[in-house]
Amino acid sequence: MSTPVKAPKPGPQAAKAQPARPKAPRPAPPIGAPAAAPVLTGAQAVVRALEELQVEAVFGIPGGTILPAYDPLLDSDQVRHVLVRHEQGAGHAAQGYALATGKVGVCMATSGPGATNLVTPLADAYMDSVPIVAITGQVVTSSIGTDAFQEADICGITMPITKHSYLITDAADIPRVIAEAFHVASTGRPGPVLVDIPKDILQTEAPFVWPPRMDLPGYRPTTQPHGKQIREAAALIAEAKRPVLYVGGGVVKSGAHAELLALAELTGAPVVTTLMARGAFPDSHPQHLGMPGMHGTVPAVHALQKSDLLVSLGARFDDRVTGRLDSFAPDAKIVHVDIDPAEIGKNREADVPIVGDCRAAIAAMIDAYADPGQERLKTWWETLDDLRGRYPLGYTDIDDGLPAPQYVIERLGALAPEDTIWTTGVGQHQMWASQFISYEKPGTFLNSGGLGTMGFAVPAAMGAKLGQMGRTVWAVDGDGCFQMTNQELATCAIEGIPIKVAVINNGNLGMVRQWQTLFYDKRYSQTNLSTHHSEASPRIPDFVKLAEALGCVGLRADTADEVDAIIAQANAINDRPVVVDFTVGPDAMVWPMVPAGVSNDEILYARDVRPNFDDEGQI
Repeated sequence: MSTPVKAPKPGPQAAKAQPARPKAPRPAPPIGAPAAAPVLTGAQAVVRALEELQVEAVFGIPGGTILPAYDPLLDSDQVRHVLVRHEQGAGHAAQGYALATGKVGVCMATSGPGATNLVTPLADAYMDSVPIVAITGQVVTSSIGTDAFQEADICGITMPITKHSYLITDAADIPRVIAEAFHVASTGRPGPVLVDIPKDILQTEAPFVWPPRMDLPGYRPTTQPHGKQIREAAALIAEAKRPVLYVGGGVVKSGAHAELLALAELTGAPVVTTLMARGAFPDSHPQHLGMPGMHGTVPAVHALQKSDLLVSLGARFDDRVTGRLDSFAPDAKIVHVDIDPAEIGKNREADVPIVGDCRAAIAAMIDAYADPGQERLKTWWETLDDLRGRYPLGYTDIDDGLPAPQYVIERLGALAPEDTIWTTGVGQHQMWASQFISYEKPGTFLNSGGLGTMGFAVPAAMGAKLGQMGRTVWAVDGDGCFQMTNQELATCAIEGIPIKVAVINNGNLGMVRQWQTLFYDKRYSQTNLSTHHSEASPRIPDFVKLAEALGCVGLRADTADEVDAIIAQANAINDRPVVVDFTVGPDAMVWPMVPAGVSNDEILYARDVRPNFDDEGQI
């Protein structure tokens, strides 16, 4: 265990220390006359629009083409700018802020490489339905298409991974476009919107009209479900003998957790929550079977496979849940509720398709449900309870002298303050965080699901903490993920955003190594990261020293006996970011597991334990 040298508390940003220039007075209109629209530069209009939309924070980095917008931003006493160290960090921080607050996250970048560095977080937000607005600078309009310095067609590049993208060619359009961008990002199925503004447009003056009149003739999300389909769904639930409520991230996005709890208790149906829905239904509730899919619990996977009715609520039949699609839940009728009509029927045909907001749809189902009693579910629950008893989530310690990573994460969850928000990277630690931390409330587990983006945890934690400064935010990261975006810890230290980071350091790209163990005859090609100390080499890098160099407290636990004390020490530090290097063994694996490309019937509970679901739904 290493005791850090106490660093001085971070001071304010240099920019914040500079005296703000006085704002130009706004002349009052003559008495009895309508107020004339003020004339602003495009850059001033961007900042004024953000203020009107009650934006609290923008994550970004200035550069040539976006520079005009940074000048009036310095004068704003409402919009806080967070100077990140990489644009990818800005995008993930905007995601974390949005997920933790329910508001639209905002990031900003210059043209060319600045904008293209936002591609990964935009794709991530698109896959996971996160409302963010990215504002990018662009080369002057006369240079567009000439391969000018730092030119990239960011609208074209991001067209497949945004809900909408704008290239503004008239400064007068800025208020309307910014307002539309926030509306599109936050309504219907949430998602990212890009606003690209050429530098000369940012420098051109035009009237600032607010509130603007939005012009979205083709954008009318359906929120209210059709009554006939609701009644059909309610009737199917009342008849089913093996129903399952298959809950996805749409329930969290719509704030439907209370309605979901009421529906589950009314119908008596078991509930499974996907990776994006962890916390939408309390883990402690007796009807909760856990997470389904590739690394889901045996009862959850079995329930989906052998159900006679799947009520899919805001889920999209993702391949990580279904396994081989043609063998997924072969005897189940499907009720599919989703606000995005493109998702219904995309992967699995729905017997009752319901387009609408999950909260409205679930509330309507409750009203339409004629309760026949729950006696018909007795055999179903006996089977599922038997599975829970025989195949609980757990792990076996490996005798390597190092703490089990599952134990470390379990203790993090047990010792964390109430209402802690968790973020993760992607890989083994992500799955273990989903399995071994209990989630009782929505919005407490933030991770990259659809895109599977390594490096998500630290910047997302930064954004989440900025949006929820009164709550503890832990980032659970792997040593591979951590090395992709840890530079944002410098941002956290300078900006006074005291996140906590648990690096589950197994010295390897853990999930890749697991696959090499299982499917590549233990041929460990390019997975050793050298982050463990050995006789041959020191730790490269030393995460404790790296944390201290970035203005954080650095701690380390090398044995199981140290784990609780180190976690308690980290929880007690709230004036600076904290990084804890948990040295764990490289051979732990994530179980259960459905190997890629096979049926969920082939689930492995452990390496040599295959439950084998038979045709009668028994094991």
